Amino acid sequence: MRRAARQEQFLDVLSAEAATARFHAALDLAPLPAEEVPLAAALGRVTARSLAAVADAPPFDRASMDGFALRAADTLGATEAAPRRLRLNAELLTCGVAPAIAIEAGTATAIATGGVIPRGADAVVMVEQTETEEGPEGPVVLVRRAAAPGQAIAHAGSDIARGETVLRAGALITSREIGMLAAAGLAMVPVVRRPRVAILSTGDELVPPGAPLPPGGIYDSNAAILAAAVAEHGGEPVPMGIHRDNEAVLEAALCRALEAADMVVMSGGTSKGAGDVSHRILGRLLPPGVLVHGVALKPGKPLCLGAVGRKPVAVLPGFPTSAVFTFQEFAAPVIRALAGLPPRSEAATEAWLAVRTPSEAGRTEYVMVSLAEDATGGLAAWPLGKGSGSVTAFSQADGFFAIPAEEQGASAGSLQSIRLIGGAHALPELTIIGSHCTGLDAILDLLAAEGIRGRSLAVGSLGGLAAAKRGECDFAPAHLLDPKTGRYNRPFLAPGLTLVPGWRRVQGVVFRPDDTRFTELDGRAAVRRGAADPGLLLVNRNAGSGTRILLDGLLGGAKPPGYANQPKSHNAVAAAVAQGRADWGVAIRSVAEAYGLGFAPLTDEHYDFFLPEARAERPAVRAFLAALASEAGQARLRGLGFSPA
Repeated sequence: MRRAARQEQFLDVLSAEAATARFHAALDLAPLPAEEVPLAAALGRVTARSLAAVADAPPFDRASMDGFALRAADTLGATEAAPRRLRLNAELLTCGVAPAIAIEAGTATAIATGGVIPRGADAVVMVEQTETEEGPEGPVVLVRRAAAPGQAIAHAGSDIARGETVLRAGALITSREIGMLAAAGLAMVPVVRRPRVAILSTGDELVPPGAPLPPGGIYDSNAAILAAAVAEHGGEPVPMGIHRDNEAVLEAALCRALEAADMVVMSGGTSKGAGDVSHRILGRLLPPGVLVHGVALKPGKPLCLGAVGRKPVAVLPGFPTSAVFTFQEFAAPVIRALAGLPPRSEAATEAWLAVRTPSEAGRTEYVMVSLAEDATGGLAAWPLGKGSGSVTAFSQADGFFAIPAEEQGASAGSLQSIRLIGGAHALPELTIIGSHCTGLDAILDLLAAEGIRGRSLAVGSLGGLAAAKRGECDFAPAHLLDPKTGRYNRPFLAPGLTLVPGWRRVQGVVFRPDDTRFTELDGRAAVRRGAADPGLLLVNRNAGSGTRILLDGLLGGAKPPGYANQPKSHNAVAAAVAQGRADWGVAIRSVAEAYGLGFAPLTDEHYDFFLPEARAERPAVRAFLAALASEAGQARLRGLGFSPA
């Protein structure tokens, strides 16, 4: 406990650049040795040496169109009015048929595209420039246009010549190269061996996906994420399973991984807690051991980089976003180098920041964002704000930008350079910014079935309304109660906006069903009980959300215990109450039922959509409105416990 409190592990926090340099200096980053693989298995691999064709392509002179093989000299002076008559040989040269009859003067042979050019022929005339008829000497072909020598003939080796280099060493093999290698006669291909990357998950709290979750347990998502990322960067993932925070067990697992793989990637075990042991184990194996422990990044400070002999070891933070980000920045370049792949290419764009984003001075912070088109056709960047523990942040982000270590944040409206994740790609056809609801997911599912991609950014009702006023979204869902009029949403309309009715849902106080302090109370009485009893702990909602505005109005300025605990979703409220971390909160009925909670109704609220009028005629907007009004859409909403507007 004393060691954890002193946080002794971080002895030398480095910049990202210094950490990379120190890590790479201890490694051999040359591509791994070659291995021969069948052509069918070569896709995505890198050639280990230059490859020469073992056969000509085409392997023989062949016709490049349907027509007649002949001697060009026999067609001199041919016109529509005075065609040249050539006796037709008694064979048809289709693909794969070897010619049996040579072309003599005054003769021709019918030939199909790809057919072998017979001996004596030096041209092919297309069938459209000919006519056949019966003559005294048998079938003849009338040629109505003169042919030039070599016309419509692809000569042997004209595409690929035997012995010609078709791919240089270090070339990435795509589907195009596969076809070329096949045409060149290569059945086996020497490629750089894929680096085997062992993946170990560490932590007493980890549980394999699908197993029952004990109290405090979480599913091991990192192993699946990292295995896929290893494959994406040219490596061969070697899953090694979950290992508890026991030094002897973990050391044995790490030694097995080092024997089985070219590189080891661990997630967890590199933070400040006394239970984190990975870096200590790495430090007592073969030198150089720990090279970096602590990088001035957010997310990713606890990163540990080392080597056992020349084998790289990366001990990533346990939180998913931190693990994925540090993998991409520090482990992926090593895997790509060992696989013979070039550094990943990164696309970037510029976008202005939609909201102010604070940052901790002293380390570079990378902020993941989703992009939305604004009213002028430019791009607005919306920080996801899900934290390093988020599993979904990387999958939902379009890219990220950096806040330098010497700055304490980025201001709203500032122009940022956004590094795109996965390269440049099109934005979704529909952008929705505001309050989230499971009913919204149901409507977006219907659009997805029509091939229309929609994105929903949960920033709260007021945040969505502000985005709609600026023209940054197609819809801004909200459930804003005006305390003066008691009406939802319509009092907040602004010029340039239209209000689209959505659906009705019931908000209420949630509590554990066996908590007799709330049973038999209606919603307002339950709020009064919660506010008056100091022994009851509230779980609140974030400022700007419709639920928070509703609850603040009912509390009348009171701030009961737990008021400062402000998660951003109904599910988080329900989970806190269900798990006993809070005693009451406000959420919608469908979420309360999903968590098995008691529910005291407060209000039948209106969940509607602010629509910027300038976007009303966009095809995706019209499709959303049609899906919302459709019987399928209404049926899905009813199935979730919502009622029509």
